[in-house]
Amino acid sequence: MIVLRVFFEALAQAFQQLRSNPMRSFLSLLGISIGIFCIIGVLSAVDSLEDNVRGSLEKLGNDVVYVKKWPWADASGTWWKLIKRPNPDYEDYKAILAKAKTAQMVSYHVVIGFKTVKFSGNSVEGAVLIGASLEFSEMFQLEFEEGRYFSPAEYHYGAPKILLGYKVAEELFGNIDPVGRSVKMMGRNYEVIGVIEKAGDDLLNPLDFDECVLVSYTNARSLANLKATQIFDTSVNAKAVEGITMGQMKDEIRGILRAKRRLKPKEEDNFSLNELSMISSVFDSFFSVLNLIGIVIGLFAMLVGIVSVANIMFVSVKERTNIIGIKKALGAKQYAILSEFLIESIILCLIGGAVGLLLVAAVITILSNIINFDMYLSFGNMVLGVMVSAVVGVISGFIPALRASQMDPVDAMRK
Repeated sequence: MIVLRVFFEALAQAFQQLRSNPMRSFLSLLGISIGIFCIIGVLSAVDSLEDNVRGSLEKLGNDVVYVKKWPWADASGTWWKLIKRPNPDYEDYKAILAKAKTAQMVSYHVVIGFKTVKFSGNSVEGAVLIGASLEFSEMFQLEFEEGRYFSPAEYHYGAPKILLGYKVAEELFGNIDPVGRSVKMMGRNYEVIGVIEKAGDDLLNPLDFDECVLVSYTNARSLANLKATQIFDTSVNAKAVEGITMGQMKDEIRGILRAKRRLKPKEEDNFSLNELSMISSVFDSFFSVLNLIGIVIGLFAMLVGIVSVANIMFVSVKERTNIIGIKKALGAKQYAILSEFLIESIILCLIGGAVGLLLVAAVITILSNIINFDMYLSFGNMVLGVMVSAVVGVISGFIPALRASQMDPVDAMRK
């Protein structure tokens, strides 16, 4: 009963402070609100960004090795050595496809460059042309707005068939069904057999083919010299057999490629075996730095808030000195006086923190609608905001509360 009475009395005193000195209370709690807004706002933004990026990367699968010319990890200081490497080619793909026992699927694709695609009086410039192997669709789980992928016969004979990215199809055809129609690219006619589904709203979408056009690799060989250094990018992609670790598959692929490229035992690899964990480790550091920045900014704002709330509490103790003396004369214990002022300080900080959380929720909602990017305030971050506010309340109110609890009742009643 005593604990409840102390709590409700502290609650009443806290709201009395807000009502009697609204401007002073507002300015004092503003630091708490800004601090919570900075800390929780940045944490929420980083959480939203991290979930989006990691969700995007997961679409590629965590069991795929990407044989590339360039490493995804840090390559600083070795650029001149790496640029001399050959691009992974179709022969590398065939060697891995034939010999790798740890890979359940192997695909190959080559990014040829930017091309112009025409239909009737419409044209799209800068479409990214990709030559892809037959397994490419299954490897990257392509989904189609309309149509389909290349059939084995179309792939084998290099038939003049083409797949369009969503934006390319939209600009060329508008509301017309593109499947079965003929487009012109690089002076050749191609039949459209499919439109790749529109990419999602992910900030980092590894499967964004909206502005691409795909032809079969066998057809692409007649369009360009696919071993030329001007080729934008090539990649052999291998998906591990279930139960096989990435390390086991990488070791086997490394052995196959070194033998195929006739590298001597002491020679370094002239290729890179990349996996998503390399990118994830880079993002781990990036997100850690962002979180640290938000916390540092918030702590400075909190410092101002602590001083402000402590000032309120010192004023409150001074204004109620006479009442404190009377309470102590009537037998109030030190812990009761201490608890009363400490709870009052915590309540004031929780009010400031709640305002900060409301600001975070409002700003996140507005930004999500403006930039078309899904942001959210998680329950964990809300709990963190409440806990930080409570801790700030304890820190800022402890010394004033201690001073009040240690007052001599006679001296206090005289003031």
